[in-house]
Amino acid sequence: MNLHHSDDPRLWNLDTELRLLGLRGAPMSRRAAIRLGLLGSAGALLSGSLTSRVFAAPPPHKPVAKAKSVIQIWLWGGPCHIDTFDPKPTAGADYTGPLNSALPTNVAGMQIGELFPLLAKQADKYSLIRSMTHGNNGHETAAYMVQTGRASGGRDVFPGTGAVVSLFKGYDAGYKGLLPPYVVLTELQGRFSEAGFLGSRYKPFATGGDPGANRFVVEGVVAQGVTDERQRARRELLHQLNTLERATRSGDPRLAALGQCETDAYEMILGDAGKVFDLAQEQDDLRDRYGKNTFGQSCLMARRLVERGVPYVTINYKGWDTHKQHFQIMRRKLPELDRGLAALLEDLSQRGLLDSTVVWCGGEFGRTPKVLWEAPWNGGRGHYGKVFSSLVAGGGFKGGQIVGSSDARGEEVADHPVHPSDLIGSMYELLGIDPEARLPHPEGLDVRAIPSVAADIKHSGRLSQIM
Repeated sequence: MNLHHSDDPRLWNLDTELRLLGLRGAPMSRRAAIRLGLLGSAGALLSGSLTSRVFAAPPPHKPVAKAKSVIQIWLWGGPCHIDTFDPKPTAGADYTGPLNSALPTNVAGMQIGELFPLLAKQADKYSLIRSMTHGNNGHETAAYMVQTGRASGGRDVFPGTGAVVSLFKGYDAGYKGLLPPYVVLTELQGRFSEAGFLGSRYKPFATGGDPGANRFVVEGVVAQGVTDERQRARRELLHQLNTLERATRSGDPRLAALGQCETDAYEMILGDAGKVFDLAQEQDDLRDRYGKNTFGQSCLMARRLVERGVPYVTINYKGWDTHKQHFQIMRRKLPELDRGLAALLEDLSQRGLLDSTVVWCGGEFGRTPKVLWEAPWNGGRGHYGKVFSSLVAGGGFKGGQIVGSSDARGEEVADHPVHPSDLIGSMYELLGIDPEARLPHPEGLDVRAIPSVAADIKHSGRLSQIM
């Protein structure tokens, strides 16, 4: 029953529904709870919690963890490494375009792009990987490689990093939060299935809405035009109509589980759990520091989520596929990234959360170091998977370090190539997830969290120099 959209709650007979679904006398499954329409979107959002309470598997063995959560800032479309974290001010105008200088940071010898003045003051909190590589120039395939650590193609769709973290740090591992263990702000990429063969239980909850709006309308939690008072009235009417609930006093665990799911759903809608999405609870000056825009407020939202114990949060930050008008777009987007990310690092640090939160910022590849001045690009940059950059901070990663390098024009890896599986495996270790842990493959195949060298995946090893 969708309390957000139904003004006419109807009498529902759980016993009849169970018979129709073939579940009478059998345990209540997560899918069945969703098919019963329990509290609409909020019920689906909480269905993982319902399943875990009734049928939770024993948590897997976990090594000692330094990190509890990950905030992934996905620069959707592929940011240019030369304009961001690997500037080449002496490469010449055909490579730098008008962004032909670099900023010193508060770490001696480390320079970053000239439009990052705030991040320049926070360099002691993060490390830069300037030798990321996979050689793939396709959005879908490169995004898949960077987020799974696997080669594209083949018979299986492997789960992304967020889904694997949800497996090992979520409900199956004893996570008790009402908030989903894997949250995406605000929409899915649609490049590949984030959960892969792990299935829908490990899909991320995409909030929808806009954290930068006056009210963050989160799908299944906040409904436009429906007040809290109206929600409470709907709940009261539902209980008045639910004669089965009043007549049944058998202590049936399935009814108890549904009742608990309803309680949890209303806690998300009306209680303290749902208030995590209310950014009006933050001071105006802090919100201004992050930037009053969708990205900046998404960074603030991510901090609030990890503060509540959510293991994995992805911010899908669009707009980095700059084949045309590259420098015009960079003059708008780079200051926005600078402000939001710098505020996030400083805020996490001041609250004592940076030590337990990995921050990972990057995209699926870099962009062509040589500017495409010719028509129809007229000053754009293309896709470039040979070498690109990522930023990592917190959760056990050291700050103020540089891993690897590119050549003088940012065209090739010059030193210490880092492959996606190296970075992902390093994050798993910091989270207390064994990279050799076996994933539950639907056909029983022996699949590990990070593929072995024998699986024909390029490796250079863990990023031990910054761990």
